[in-house]
Amino acid sequence: MENKRNLTMLCDFYELTMANGYFKCGKGDEISYFDAFFRSVPDEGGYAIAAGLQQIIEYIKDLHFDDEDIEYLRGKGIFGEDFLSYLRGFHFTGDMWAVPEGTVIFPNEPVITVRAPAAEAQFIETYLLLMFNHQSLIATKANRIVMAAEGRSISEFGSRRAHSADAAILGARAAYIGGCTGTACTASDELYGVPATGTMAHSWVQMFDTEYEAFRTYCEIYPESATLLVDTYNVLKSGIPNAIRAFRDVLVPRGIKKCAIRLDSGDITYLSRRARKMLDDAGFDYCKIVVSNSLDEYLIRDMIRQGAKVDAFGVGERLITSMTSPVFGGVYKLSAVEDENGTVIPRIKISENVTKITNPHYKKVYRLYSNETGKAEADLITVYDEVVDTSKPLEIFDPDYTWKRKTLENITARPLLVDIFKNGELVYDVPTLEATREYCRAEVGTLWEEVLRFDNPHNYYVDLSQKLWDEKKRLINERSRRRDAK
Repeated sequence: MENKRNLTMLCDFYELTMANGYFKCGKGDEISYFDAFFRSVPDEGGYAIAAGLQQIIEYIKDLHFDDEDIEYLRGKGIFGEDFLSYLRGFHFTGDMWAVPEGTVIFPNEPVITVRAPAAEAQFIETYLLLMFNHQSLIATKANRIVMAAEGRSISEFGSRRAHSADAAILGARAAYIGGCTGTACTASDELYGVPATGTMAHSWVQMFDTEYEAFRTYCEIYPESATLLVDTYNVLKSGIPNAIRAFRDVLVPRGIKKCAIRLDSGDITYLSRRARKMLDDAGFDYCKIVVSNSLDEYLIRDMIRQGAKVDAFGVGERLITSMTSPVFGGVYKLSAVEDENGTVIPRIKISENVTKITNPHYKKVYRLYSNETGKAEADLITVYDEVVDTSKPLEIFDPDYTWKRKTLENITARPLLVDIFKNGELVYDVPTLEATREYCRAEVGTLWEEVLRFDNPHNYYVDLSQKLWDEKKRLINERSRRRDAK
């Protein structure tokens, strides 16, 4: 889908005015470093899931201005011909590092780092954040819903409530990374291989003179995948009895035991328990019960706690829009520049809002794992030229409560950021979607249950190395002195 459209102009206009400004004042080729990170976890959760990298890669590979784009910009009347000529040959020539899709991520640590000439690095901001924010949001929400289901299958059903066609298609992709087993979105299957599933709507039942005729006909056409929607008229009085009759008349003589019913309205917990008993009493203890209807992780958790007899869930609008927390606050901030000698000079953004003060410098991120449990214990952000010495104990501080600390011993440090582009060339072997989904499952498995829980999760430690912390303090103090001197 992305290859059929040139999305270069999907940018904030200020990226063009700044690129023009850099070009005019001689800073267009100045090497700069930008970090993409996020500030808080949706739903006040303990972790998030990174997604969207594949689409970012495709965008950067195809970055160029068409003749129509140049003419549009000329018509704005603020860009000189020399800059427009520069744009005709515009493409990405820089470096990029990122965490692989499916990686568990935490606030304020670089998820993507870009090193490139200022005009190039600045220009990709909008699309990079668009893809990172949207797909990470949906992958994170999907993973929470999958956890709430406690091993029961989750299918994504939200296309008709998504905010656009791309949101539906890529949202289904992100949900699959997060752990959903499939989607109702056929395009996402065709384009990305997310398994598309689906059976019938209420209109199928209404098209026939009787509910039984509708069910029997469906079983005859799709005997190997018969899932019957039993709440068009009355679940207990007609829906389930007619489903049982259709299964018995069509499937049983063929020896087929793969079948299911779906509930889409009413008190699903109560109805599922009654349905289970009716099916079992009729000899269909193997028939699965699928439910849908405006579900999310909290409702699914409560249904299971209340004894709902459900084998699989279809989750739509509250997943595809992340309805309970619909914004993933990823940002893209300058962290350093290089002088003419190649020396990295850190930059910092200062704010009266402490949460908006950035971490300066060209950085690396390490995840620290216990060699005894295999669990992730903390992340450490360092200056790019630092090496984490795991041969001795490491003291890690909680960034939100600096008096809280823990000492880590017998650990392994894994760098999280991997090479994506080098001098404008893709050097990353993009994994299959199945491999990404499995990687995400393994990543979540390294977290302690206290971090995974929905209510009051433990704060996962993300600390700065002493060298980086000292540099941050130096820059803050330097800016303060300059402000006081005015």
